Amino acid sequence: MKNLSLANIAAACGGRYVGTAQAASQEVTGIETDSRKVPEGGMFVAIKGERVDGHKFIEQVMQGGAATVLTEIDLGEKPYPYILVESTLQAVKDIAEFYLKGLNIPVVGIAGSVGKTSTKEMTHSVLSQGFNALKTQGNFNNELGLPITIFRLRDEQLAVLEMGISDFGEMHRLAKVARPHTVIMTNIGCCHLENLIDRDGILRAKSEIFDFLEPGAHIILNGDDDKLATVTEVRGIKPVTFGLDAKNDFWASDLRSLGLKGTACRIHTPVGDFDATVGMPGKHMVYNALAGAAAGVAYGLTLEQIKAGIESNGSLAGRFNIIDTERYTIIDDCYNANPVSMKASLEVLQDGANRRVAILGDMGELGTDERALHAGVGTYAAGLDLDAIYCAGPLCEALVQAAVDGGFKGEVKHYATRDDLMAALPTLLQQGDTILVKASHFMQFPAIVEMLKG
Repeated sequence: MKNLSLANIAAACGGRYVGTAQAASQEVTGIETDSRKVPEGGMFVAIKGERVDGHKFIEQVMQGGAATVLTEIDLGEKPYPYILVESTLQAVKDIAEFYLKGLNIPVVGIAGSVGKTSTKEMTHSVLSQGFNALKTQGNFNNELGLPITIFRLRDEQLAVLEMGISDFGEMHRLAKVARPHTVIMTNIGCCHLENLIDRDGILRAKSEIFDFLEPGAHIILNGDDDKLATVTEVRGIKPVTFGLDAKNDFWASDLRSLGLKGTACRIHTPVGDFDATVGMPGKHMVYNALAGAAAGVAYGLTLEQIKAGIESNGSLAGRFNIIDTERYTIIDDCYNANPVSMKASLEVLQDGANRRVAILGDMGELGTDERALHAGVGTYAAGLDLDAIYCAGPLCEALVQAAVDGGFKGEVKHYATRDDLMAALPTLLQQGDTILVKASHFMQFPAIVEMLKG
């Protein structure tokens, strides 16, 4: 890894190097926090987690061919070199910041309450038409996941990094590591309210991403979001906006639903217009395409390249992934949930064939208004053209009651637990159903998807 000799790593994180002068000049081949993934010649970061203390695996990893270890425990005299630090969690961020600076490549930071991952995927798909670009994998978007993503960089020309937070100060620390050249913010929704209190708090917390903007940075914001619309200038930079309203710099018109196959639309940009098919259903996916188009223009791609990137973007497991089985059409959207994404997914479910069934679970981290926010989803669902809502979890009681009170015409059932719901589903579902499966991650709804897949 470029510039990541053991001596440079120790200097970058303020650690104490223990080992020979000869070993200090060795560059590591990779950096991992998972002892099972450390490559030969790599560095193992020993982290004290809630369940497992990585320091227990140091000897095993070193015997497996690792070059060194980052540790909070003084190991004394060892036959291998190591770097002693006060906090491995802080050190790994410092090392990632140093490494990324040395690579000198542009970083696109993706932030927002809802749609970060799908926007990241779309933006990467577009920018990959002109660059060798790396993207965040899975949910590696926090203060540990972001550095691990950065350590995957080798010869790439650009990085698209998802940046997720749940409290004040976190985005500031992430931005210090990533120092984005481009910021894309998807929206300001009701997420992590137990810490951020309200949408104004969420906007303040997300806006910490601007604290370390590189000179000449691009800011790309959802101009249809009422909170983001108030961000008119940041450190002398005027944001570029996207949305469905023609007031935006990048906007879409002539939207035509293709059912679960996506949406056809015309995309308008400051450098020209083009027709495109967004291959995943829902109006929110058109927003993702617009954000990707704005990033493409910012980095000098042609409209043909941008169109190709939009149309080649695919879905991810757990994130509006459509699975066709002999019995059902399953919309696997169970990676996570909040009121905004839940309503958007329910709206798209209306485009399904035959009976349209929503299998829903509790949404987490919504603060003191959690029951009211669940009820809001139920009221919204009552106005949609759906056939059944089957829920699990204590908070979904409010969702179910609100749907009934709102005059929902289909079948509504509530179960105390996910397992109770799973036991009942075989008698509730019918051949040909289109089924949305969605809940917050802690509800473990992927098990329902696997059961339905048979």
